[in-house]
Amino acid sequence: MENKSRVNEFLLHGFPDTEELRIVHIIVFLIIYLVALIENFIIITVIIYSHQLHSPMYFFLVNLSLQDLGSISVTVPKSMLNSLMNTEAISYSGCLCQVFFLVFFMLSHFFLLGVMAYDRYIAICNPLHYETILRKTVCIQMATSVWMGGLFYAILYTGNLFTVNFGSRIINQFFCEISQLLKISCCDSYGAVVWALTFGSTLAFFYFAVITFSYVQIFREVLRIRSTHGKHKAFSTCLPHLVVICLFLISGNFAYLRPISSSPSSSDILVSMFYCVVPPVMNPLIYTMRNKEFKMAFRKLIINISFKNLPQISQFV
Repeated sequence: MENKSRVNEFLLHGFPDTEELRIVHIIVFLIIYLVALIENFIIITVIIYSHQLHSPMYFFLVNLSLQDLGSISVTVPKSMLNSLMNTEAISYSGCLCQVFFLVFFMLSHFFLLGVMAYDRYIAICNPLHYETILRKTVCIQMATSVWMGGLFYAILYTGNLFTVNFGSRIINQFFCEISQLLKISCCDSYGAVVWALTFGSTLAFFYFAVITFSYVQIFREVLRIRSTHGKHKAFSTCLPHLVVICLFLISGNFAYLRPISSSPSSSDILVSMFYCVVPPVMNPLIYTMRNKEFKMAFRKLIINISFKNLPQISQFV
C-alpha cells in the first residue's frame, strides 16, 4: 500500500489511450466546451447590456451561467490537454484543486437553484410585493450567500481530504471524481471525509425540501389562475427552472448513489459527463429557448452592435 506522502501524482484512466480515440475525445470535448462558453457568455452579455432584463430572475441567471462556466472549466480543459500531450498524469495538488473547485461550483449551483425557486415563488405567489421583497440589495446578499456557502463546504471537504491516505494512484475517470478518490483511499483514513459528505448530504436534503415546498406552493397558486394565458405564462417561467433542477439532481444522485465498479467502465464516464459536462451546455438552452423576452433583448443587442459598426465599415468601402 502506498502512503499519501508518496503519492505525488494520480493517473486518470478515463479514456482508452489509442490514437484514434484520443483524437475523437479532443474534438468532442473541444466542441462541447466551446458551445458551453459561447452560450453562457451570450447570456451574461445580453443580460448585462439589456436594461429590460435587469430583474432578480435574470440576475440569478447570470450567476448560474458563471457557475456553469466554472464547473466545466475545472474538468474539460485538463482532460483535453492530457489527451493532446498523450499523458494521464495529474499532480496531487492539481487533483485536490479540481476537487475543491468542482465542489465549490456544484454546491453553489445547488444553493442558487434554491434561491431561484424562492424567486419564482415570490413572483407567482406574491407578485404585488415582488420588487419590494427582492430588492437589489437583497438579491446581492442572497447571491453572495450562495457563493460563500459553496466556498465554505469546498474548504471543509477539501481540507478533510488532505488527511486521507491513498492506496493507489489510478483514478478510473477523466477527472478527480470524489467517489473514485474514496475508492482508492485507505479505509482507516477517510473518516473525516465521510463526516463532511454526511454533513453535505444532510444540508442538501433539507435544502431540497425547501425547493420542493416552494414548488408545491407555486403549482397550487398556478392552478388557481382562471385564464389559460395566465397559466401558460406562469408555467413558462417555472418549468425551465424545474427542468434544470431535475437535470442537476437526477444526474448527481445517479452518479454518486450507484455502486462503483471495480474496473474502468464506459458507463462511469457517460454518467460523469452527464452531471459534469452536459448541464453547462443544456442550462442556457433550457432557459432561453422559449424565453421571448431574452430573444428580443438578444436581437436588439445584435442590431445595436451592427449599427455601431456600420460607420466604421463604410470608411473602408
